[in-house]
Amino acid sequence: MTRPKVIDAWIQPWTKEVVEGLPDRALHVFKQYGQASRLQDGISLEVMMEEMDAAQVDISLISGGPMVPMHLVLEAMERWPDRLRAVVWTDPTQTSIVRALADLEALVRNYPVCGFKMEAFALWRDPTDRVFYPLYAKCAELGIALQTQVGGTGPLYPSRTGQPLLIDEIALDFPELKIVCGHVGSPWVDEMIHVAWKHPNVFIDTSARLPKYFEPAFTKFLTSFGQDKCIYASDWPVLDFQRPLGQVDSLGLSPEVREKFLVSNAITAFGLDDLRA
Repeated sequence: MTRPKVIDAWIQPWTKEVVEGLPDRALHVFKQYGQASRLQDGISLEVMMEEMDAAQVDISLISGGPMVPMHLVLEAMERWPDRLRAVVWTDPTQTSIVRALADLEALVRNYPVCGFKMEAFALWRDPTDRVFYPLYAKCAELGIALQTQVGGTGPLYPSRTGQPLLIDEIALDFPELKIVCGHVGSPWVDEMIHVAWKHPNVFIDTSARLPKYFEPAFTKFLTSFGQDKCIYASDWPVLDFQRPLGQVDSLGLSPEVREKFLVSNAITAFGLDDLRA
């Protein structure tokens, strides 16, 4: 496969089925982003891919989660296998931990899975909750990344679950596990930078954040001592594909740092070795 020029590390299906299954407290975030009218009727998978093409995004990591049914992720994977990689979710609180582990192993065996999505806030739990630890161990065993939300929650759920110091604990317990922390971590950006600097396998992705609003400390991290730790992502459809990508130029990145941010760091964190060519 030709080496991509842009990898978007966080998107999700947004069909009518997703919208109809969301609780009102989850829809709140789209009002805050001014996207409610665009998103309230859902967006087909076909339109998702058309928008991805229009923005010249080569590869996207498409994820399920507590509020996004996995069958939609798998359908998209089957239809566009050369453009999408899966970040999957299995719920130990709805079945059993043993069943969730078996389901995760089956997904990795049967699909090109590169990560496990954790949005602990949606379950009213911290990411350090004991029910998740066997899944983290399985991710490390299978060689897939943990991708999780950090920072304050846009949906009306407790924000404490997104504190970066919780990631510090997970990274200490699972030093082999690659952890990608989405949304940069505001209002705890300095904590997130410290945790990513401290742990070799902790990364930060910029999903749901426009470059023009990056905190100065994060921009400094991205352009200097954290240039190997920062990963581009949109969180489509919270942000569309084009808007955040179009603002990357405003960061004044060197060609080397720009390539790391848009491509190489995602390849490293998610084990996308076939895309290195």
